[in-house]
Amino acid sequence: MTDQACRLVNALTPGHDGTRPVEPPPEGQRAQIVHDLLARPDYDPRVDESAADGMVTLAESLRVVFQAAASDDLDTAATTVNGLLREMGSVPQLDRARGGGWTLHFHGREPGLVVGWGAGIAAGLALAIGSDLAGRLGVCQAAPCDRVYVDTSKNAGRRFCSTRCQSRVKAAAHRARQR
Repeated sequence: MTDQACRLVNALTPGHDGTRPVEPPPEGQRAQIVHDLLARPDYDPRVDESAADGMVTLAESLRVVFQAAASDDLDTAATTVNGLLREMGSVPQLDRARGGGWTLHFHGREPGLVVGWGAGIAAGLALAIGSDLAGRLGVCQAAPCDRVYVDTSKNAGRRFCSTRCQSRVKAAAHRARQR
């Protein structure tokens, strides 16, 4: 769920992707963008503009969590996640897995798109922040980029949202050394 949180934050909140300014999708186009972010071969969500607006609001809260965790402000990250857990009514439940067996999911207090996704994402972030994985939530360090990521590397050394940003920073450092 933390990967899904990254996709929502990076697609639905303003800032910079590399050096390119990013604006939230305009009203009237949000539903299709949210649909495309959530859809999978076995899941075709029905997204109306109201639900899309709710997902934008959720993404704004998720950005606060990533920024706080990345700056070691775990109090703010935890407070924000706790608010989301309460708001969404996250409840753990064992559900049948597609290939057999059982998987742990977190369901919201109601079946709506925003609450359903928000409950699972909030629970996933709570598990990360409540363990030694909080340091794995990051914000790209390649100025002016502010896209978020989850560090899944073995050594927990990721600093950039993409290889594009990493290459841009390394190339700039190389040019600076050559001068």
